[in-house]
Amino acid sequence: MSIPLDINAYLEEKRALIEDWLAKAIPSENAPPSPIHQAMRYSLMARSKRIRPVLTLATTESLGGKVEEAIPFACALELIHTYSLIHDDLPAMDNDDFRRGRPSNHKVFGEAMAILAGDALLTHAFYLMSIPHSFESTVSSESTVESTVSPRLAVEIITEIARAAGTEGMIGGQVMDIRLEGQSATISQVEAMHHGKTGAMILAAIRIGGLVANVSGKQMESLTIFGRHIGLAFQIVDDILNVEGNPEKLGKSVGSDRTAKKSTFPSVLGLQESKACARSHYEQAVQALELFGERAQILRALAKFIICREF
Repeated sequence: MSIPLDINAYLEEKRALIEDWLAKAIPSENAPPSPIHQAMRYSLMARSKRIRPVLTLATTESLGGKVEEAIPFACALELIHTYSLIHDDLPAMDNDDFRRGRPSNHKVFGEAMAILAGDALLTHAFYLMSIPHSFESTVSSESTVESTVSPRLAVEIITEIARAAGTEGMIGGQVMDIRLEGQSATISQVEAMHHGKTGAMILAAIRIGGLVANVSGKQMESLTIFGRHIGLAFQIVDDILNVEGNPEKLGKSVGSDRTAKKSTFPSVLGLQESKACARSHYEQAVQALELFGERAQILRALAKFIICREF
């Protein structure tokens, strides 16, 4: 499958907007206590495609919502995602030395500071979601506007993210990941793990965009189906790339899943069937967007981008 030519430009535009906002959202490296802020910014500002916040902004824009209302929540997702990566890389978890093309946080700042940096990013994410913001960007032509959502909507979004990041979602998936190491897992167990570990936060990213855009119940159902399938496809592709990906392009080590005896789609189904499964979930995700017609063009392109990474 080929990726639409304009999706790369779209990703770059939104990435620049998100990173501009992130740079202002976190205390400077010199702000006391400086060691923790240095560690937070080291991982948060490392080069990344920012898929989760981009999905939030794309969903919001596609369905008539305002970016300035969505971006604090989109960026909070990125803070939570970054915290999870810092903790995942620790020796007690996946023990990975590289992340996003550079040494992992704990290799630079030590394990104690890496743990605290992850904790601080998670906490700061909820702080960012609970306060009003003045939206001003050096990469956007829009004038400064106030980001205001109703308290009721803010609480609804915060609840959505908390559920996705907690034991019903990402943390629960991580627990399954640890417990299934070295075990003979079934495909249903691996799917359940992936729905939590990765899929829950991707689904939340899309649903948040729908909430900001004030979509109908039926539209939210379609977005939820889209999010569940593309979230699972995303992690299946990650599993595949851990087997046959290019470390320089990925910015992290490959082969670690096999070394750690992780339960993954390739370990259960094999590579070719895993690729077919990823494509099947992509097709089901795109089918769920039929309700939106041409308005969902960018979401379709993002889905194709996710499934086309390296294979």
